[in-house]
Amino acid sequence: MIAKMPLENFLVIDIETVSEKKNFESLDIEWQHLWEEKVIRSLPENTTPGEYYPHRAGVMAEFAKVVCISIGYFKREKDHHQFRVKSLFGADEREVLQQFLATIQQLEAVHNRWSFTGHNIKEFDIPFLCRRLLINGLSIPPYLDFQNMKPWETNMVDTFQYWRFGDYKNYTSLKLLAAALNVPSPKDDIDGSMVGDVYWIENDIQRIATYCQKDIVTVANIILRFKNMPLLKEEQVIFAK
Repeated sequence: MIAKMPLENFLVIDIETVSEKKNFESLDIEWQHLWEEKVIRSLPENTTPGEYYPHRAGVMAEFAKVVCISIGYFKREKDHHQFRVKSLFGADEREVLQQFLATIQQLEAVHNRWSFTGHNIKEFDIPFLCRRLLINGLSIPPYLDFQNMKPWETNMVDTFQYWRFGDYKNYTSLKLLAAALNVPSPKDDIDGSMVGDVYWIENDIQRIATYCQKDIVTVANIILRFKNMPLLKEEQVIFAK
């Protein structure tokens, strides 16, 4: 599938999420109980539900929110491709989600043969976005509504799933996959485990957006490696404001 797809058909996305509240104590009593019920069977030994909250709430859609969505796509320019990246971010999740829907609709009007592309988007990014859209009172558009589709009908390319080649025993992180394929991966800033602290303690959402954008470029280069094509040069990557 990847080998035969034109580069213009890959729409790379990545999201960054944080806990909806700063800490367990910020939840009201009802939500504290709901959190306890959610995690009671998965708590590490000698860890309370309150201590577990900052480590896991940010990846559970009922207790988290989207603070950044980065989108990237290839565009043909004469004898080479550019990779254009745009990030939508902010503390107002509903506004971020609305901007995302509007951006996709604009792209859809120009080119409707694209496929959402990313690392582990099938099990995380796409389901998370759908859940948060509903929580925010927003409708799920047809291009995100995969519930009743057969696997071959979905417009989705997942580098994590592709790399499995039918082997479902192990998880391969984006960082590990990039290293295995000799794709440059940013090592100079935060990692996923630090996003919550950068948001709640440092209050630096721009730093989160920059981190998200770097992951987008890494995925784009992995796609190029899967297609046996040259990796992106620095001047080929365009960051839109």
